[in-house]
Amino acid sequence: MRLGVLDVGSNTVHLLVVDAHRGARPLPAFSHKEEMRLAAHLDGDRLTEEGEARLRSFVLDALRVAEDKGVEDLVAFATSAVREAANGAEVLARLRESTGVDIQVLPGPDEARLTFLAVRRWFGWSSGRLHVMDIGGGSLELATGIDEDPDVAISLPLGVGRLTREWFESDPPSPERVRELRRHVRAEIARRVGEIARYGPPDHAVATSKTFRQLARITGAAPSSEGPFVRRTLRHADLTEWVDKLARMPAADRAALPGVSERRAELLPAGAVIADAAMDLFGLRVLEVCPWALREGVILRRLDMITG
Repeated sequence: MRLGVLDVGSNTVHLLVVDAHRGARPLPAFSHKEEMRLAAHLDGDRLTEEGEARLRSFVLDALRVAEDKGVEDLVAFATSAVREAANGAEVLARLRESTGVDIQVLPGPDEARLTFLAVRRWFGWSSGRLHVMDIGGGSLELATGIDEDPDVAISLPLGVGRLTREWFESDPPSPERVRELRRHVRAEIARRVGEIARYGPPDHAVATSKTFRQLARITGAAPSSEGPFVRRTLRHADLTEWVDKLARMPAADRAALPGVSERRAELLPAGAVIADAAMDLFGLRVLEVCPWALREGVILRRLDMITG
């Protein structure tokens, strides 16, 4: 069947069209996305009228694309930006009334669980105990387990978009603010380390998300043009050399690095701080980058539900 997944994220709103059926890997057929920076359209804790209007416009465009591409089933979900907006439920209700699209808000731990499911299906049972990390625009997801459902799934308010907006007032950020952010991130993660560490060390540590992919590319991983089946890793020893270096660079110089887009360049210093802290506190020397993440987890769970 042809399935559409509409992902309303904190940074990017993305419609992914895939050909999928149970027992086979989903094959991407078409991608339509916009770096909307929805979380930047929060006024205090409320999504602004402009943010709502831009989201509605994209949803209407996505519906047209889905129809043109022959989508049979559309699944729509929202993550931290909408989840944390005080008027998020009202905005989604108005969108449902005006567009007919029912966007479901994913709780943070469910983000971690679905991402974990995607990683498990990608690497298989031979990976043993998995430790999975995903850095999003609004949150950091962590999970560990030996099955398809993790033993523990955690979501922390440590996304690259959120931290860049809240901590960095200049480009490049001042060394003092970088140090302050480093302390904040490490304290937030350290409070939860025990919940995962109690299950023992992982057999396979995995990272998903564009932030980890870009950090891996900067430190020497293969470009995306070589395809999804090339093994890509991020070594902590390599990452530590880049944390301060990225923070000292202006965004224009970061955008010139391999695999870094102009729009994502401003987010990389915070992303490097988060990744460095997570790898260090969990004692992970190497992360393998998985091409599947939350969207694929949503697709796989949907297929399980409708064909099970």
